[in-house]
Amino acid sequence: MSQPNATTPPLTDVVLIGAGIMSATLGLMLKELDPTLSITIFERLDVAAAESSDAWNNAGTGHSAFCELNYTPERPDGSIDISKALKIAEQFEQSKQFWAYLIETYDVHEIQRFVNHIPHLSFVMGAENVEFLRKRHAALTESALFKGMKYTQDRAEMADWMPLIMEGRDPAQTVAATRMDLGTDVNFGSLTRGMFYLLQEKPGVTVHFHHEVEKLRHKFDGAWSVQAENLDTGENLKVRARFVFIGAGGGSLPLLEKSGIPEANGFGGFPVSGQWLRCTNPAIIARHEAKVYGKASVGSPPMSVPHLDTRLIDGEKQLLFGPYAGFSTKFLKTGSYFDLPASIQFGNVKPMIMAGLKNLSLTKYLIQQVRQSPQDRLAALREYMPEAQAPDWELAIAGQRVQVIKKDKKEGGVLEFGTEVVTATDGSIAALLGASPGASTAVSIMLGLVQKCFPEQSATPEWQAKFRQMIPSFGHTLAEEPELVAQIRARTSALLGLVEVEG
Repeated sequence: MSQPNATTPPLTDVVLIGAGIMSATLGLMLKELDPTLSITIFERLDVAAAESSDAWNNAGTGHSAFCELNYTPERPDGSIDISKALKIAEQFEQSKQFWAYLIETYDVHEIQRFVNHIPHLSFVMGAENVEFLRKRHAALTESALFKGMKYTQDRAEMADWMPLIMEGRDPAQTVAATRMDLGTDVNFGSLTRGMFYLLQEKPGVTVHFHHEVEKLRHKFDGAWSVQAENLDTGENLKVRARFVFIGAGGGSLPLLEKSGIPEANGFGGFPVSGQWLRCTNPAIIARHEAKVYGKASVGSPPMSVPHLDTRLIDGEKQLLFGPYAGFSTKFLKTGSYFDLPASIQFGNVKPMIMAGLKNLSLTKYLIQQVRQSPQDRLAALREYMPEAQAPDWELAIAGQRVQVIKKDKKEGGVLEFGTEVVTATDGSIAALLGASPGASTAVSIMLGLVQKCFPEQSATPEWQAKFRQMIPSFGHTLAEEPELVAQIRARTSALLGLVEVEG
């Protein structure tokens, strides 16, 4: 650890790096738990939620495993593993509870425009996939978390659920679908900005936009020295912090490496850019009212799961299809092409090489995606919307995601497609790496982080009571308590203005 300087920067309890959904959630949660905490926030852009949390940079799916088929893999014996689906469904219920708490506690219009009811559908083609979907439905509906999910092979019913997908489809094709009416579309950009509005109104909270964190040093007294550059003036701003959270999306890995903590050793990142086809024809947009997820092609990564999504963004209905992947060495949409090479260090070069060798199919997939022509993208759309016409769609660039690469004793290095929280042994610094289903499960992830990094406070009766107030299901396993699921959903649906599933 470095020695003290002649001039000591001001001390803050918490520094949050990045003004996205993760920092917003953690900041508000901590201020609810202890209103006396001082919080300093640094964001390199001039507005909150402009990267991964922005509405146009993600699918806006309230990831609850209602429609995402990759969360329910088929085991070798043909049975369906629903363990991940149960976990993600419960995590999203925690998110809804926290959002409902905010709406109930604060009379703020900004946070009441972010979530809307949109049915979640899964749609599959081919006899083998139809059988998979049938078994999936049977397995999921044994849990109260998936109560109300409908399954059909009736083409007329599917035409009612998703006319654009059924019109012009070969009548001899074997198809099936499931539908969950409790599904949501979430504008995480709007939600994040609303949460930052609440944060900035609280005493002891300071937000510095257009400031990029350049240095992180663990000082002799256990505090962290954080230095950020004002991108407008070039001046440096230094603060000391008792706790630092790095929630900078794709920018988290380079900052984690700068921290020098042993726990960061071996982590790498693989950037993947995203693209959408965005519908420009209002008549077509008006005819689709669902998020419809398909099944990734054999050998394709989870990020390739095709979906035709209804979105509600800033009061306007939108329709997207994708994702189409691309490759860029940037870690952020507004980042640098040197981000990937600069992240390679002695400690992570072997895991990155090993993960790369074991994921050649991903490399092949990305090459194919980058080489796609407009006709190729239209052909992919027509698998799900047979009568799609090119003039009705335009290509739009989505967000940049960085998949986690980490050390593995057996494999040498593995590529992860989820989220990963890296925490120092003393709990003084933590970073969030990875992508989907990150934003949807932000509350659960931050809840776990708070308990790990603030263990003594979290164990007090005061904090335990506040946990239960913010998240009434805290301490319970919803998958095992059907009556509690019904109670929680009735309350959150009423407060968030969502449909309540019957019977």
